[in-house]
Amino acid sequence: MIEISRYDKILIKGDNMKILKELDDVKLVIVDLEVKLGDKVRNAPTLCAKYKGKIIPLNTAHDGRPILMKEENAIEN
Repeated sequence: MIEISRYDKILIKGDNMKILKELDDVKLVIVDLEVKLGDKVRNAPTLCAKYKGKIIPLNTAHDGRPILMKEENAIEN
C-alpha cells in the first residue's frame, strides 16, 4: 500500500495497473537538489528522471511525497 496522505490510501495490485511500455530514453539520476523554503535554503540528494535533457524530480522537495514524471515539473539548470 502506498500512502498518499494521512487520510487517503491507494492499494497497489496487479489488477489496478498495467505497464503500457518501457521508456528507453529515460535515465534515473540522483541530484543534490537545493530548495528555498521561505527564508531557508536546504539541499538533499533527490531521485530524478532525466528525460529529453530535462531533470524531473520524482518526489516533492519539502516532504518526499511521490509525484508524476511530467515535463512541466522539470527543473531548469
